[in-house]
Amino acid sequence: MRKKYTLKKYILEMEIKKRYSDEDLAEFKEIILKKLAQAQESYEMYKGILNHSDGNDIFDTSPTFKVMEEGANVMSKEEAGQIAERQLKYIESLQYALLRIENKTYGICRETGELIDKQRLKSVPHATLSIHAKNKQSK
Repeated sequence: MRKKYTLKKYILEMEIKKRYSDEDLAEFKEIILKKLAQAQESYEMYKGILNHSDGNDIFDTSPTFKVMEEGANVMSKEEAGQIAERQLKYIESLQYALLRIENKTYGICRETGELIDKQRLKSVPHATLSIHAKNKQSK
């Protein structure tokens, strides 16, 4: 049965609580490992596009199609490069989150020192700022 919380009680409990429990950290680790595997798979795919290892290229087509597709090919390589770069940053963020789990500092806002809401961490597992701190930073 779930505990019934009032907002005041919840805030008080969060202020008292300095870090997430080992059970919570294990749950977050599982989420992060799944997202990390997906991100690495995507990164490898985009890297393959950049290295022509996917086998779908214009080299075996007639010269007419080659000229027409050259512009599209350059554009898609640029896009793939940008996406691959973003994926790599995301992978690094997830790896840093795993380090914070090992150090038992995961889920602590780097600005306020408060615990980041559990739902936020489930949605954005590499978050280092609470919603409050993030909104403050955006202004």
